[in-house]
Amino acid sequence: MIMKSILFILITTFYIAYFAKQVLLRKKGIVTNRLAKGNKPKKTGMIETGLLLITYGMAMFQYAGFFLEIYLLPLKLPTALRWVGIVLAGFGVLFFILAITTMRDSWRAGIDESQKTSMVTRGVYNISRNPAFVGFDLLYIGSALAMPGVVISVMAAAGVLFMHLQILEEERYLPRIFGDEYLEYKEKTPRYLFFF
Repeated sequence: MIMKSILFILITTFYIAYFAKQVLLRKKGIVTNRLAKGNKPKKTGMIETGLLLITYGMAMFQYAGFFLEIYLLPLKLPTALRWVGIVLAGFGVLFFILAITTMRDSWRAGIDESQKTSMVTRGVYNISRNPAFVGFDLLYIGSALAMPGVVISVMAAAGVLFMHLQILEEERYLPRIFGDEYLEYKEKTPRYLFFF
């Protein structure tokens, strides 16, 4: 019960931060959610649509797991491994909050060439080019371990895959916007963490 309570708090904190950041920026006239919006290449649009569906779908299944676990095809995992999931989810929340606060008004979800933002390389962006995505990945993987089930695991894997595909799309887009500054940053800062 304590494990589920901690995970519930972590997941809720994550999504409150996610939506609060969007609301705060919208009050400044900034629309942060650019996923699957606007005139984009077909491949980019498909990836962003998939990512959008998985993002909201995963949140739905995470919360369903607290109340309707039996319907999500639960799996048995050792308690120690489930605690590892809690720790990963905690780091995911921390990384995500650090990422969106460090980005300030430049945080966006999705590619939108019409919006001009600043390139951020300080703070957590000094150790990862994509700390918000790392936050999502850690939360998803942590949730799949802490609340093991077939549905959550499949959604987590799909989320990690689509976030990676989105990162690859952004890596093709960012040099057009920030030029050599981005290429130099890309050269010295890992895509995820450490050497990844």
